[in-house]
Amino acid sequence: MKLYYKPGACPLASHIALQETGRPFEIEAVDTAAGRTESGADYCAINPKGYVPALHLDDGSVLTEGAAVLQYIADSSPEAGLAPAAGTMDRARMQEQLNWIGTELHKAFGPLFREDTSEAGKDAARTAVAGKFDIIEAQLEDGRAWLVADRFSVADAYLFVVSNWANFTGIDLTRWPRLAAFVSRCAARPSAQAAMRAEGLIQ
Repeated sequence: MKLYYKPGACPLASHIALQETGRPFEIEAVDTAAGRTESGADYCAINPKGYVPALHLDDGSVLTEGAAVLQYIADSSPEAGLAPAAGTMDRARMQEQLNWIGTELHKAFGPLFREDTSEAGKDAARTAVAGKFDIIEAQLEDGRAWLVADRFSVADAYLFVVSNWANFTGIDLTRWPRLAAFVSRCAARPSAQAAMRAEGLIQ
């Protein structure tokens, strides 16, 4: 398998998940603005949507969309325990988290990464993100370490990556101590350390 990614962007969650499985895989960086991979390939020929992640499978097919890629990685390596069993309420809860992170939290950060966003627009985006963080903080009030079934799942990997963007967008996570502790917990996992090191995000 090969994961196409941008350093620190949402494919980092899939990268962490792949590290958790212990299976062999490759990674290749993508310049989405130029539409080229690190090796010079036309990225739109790989993923016509033009964005990351894309997972090139061993049979030659390509899977896109972060939530789908994460669930595929989990289901293709069930021994890693990255997702509850299909058909269970815990599985539905994990999918609930993945969908919300992708459509609400991830989306709320969007204006903060666009060069044409005004300062007023960025302030509004930070307010929107703060509202989403309030929801997560409330979920963590029961003392849970992880989002679902009291064990690390691909939903945690995704929440970690997106929440960690606060550190690069002028949002102080200390306002949400439980979320900040969650981010620190995820960052300390060997899989996260390995993925971030491979993407050049840490030494």
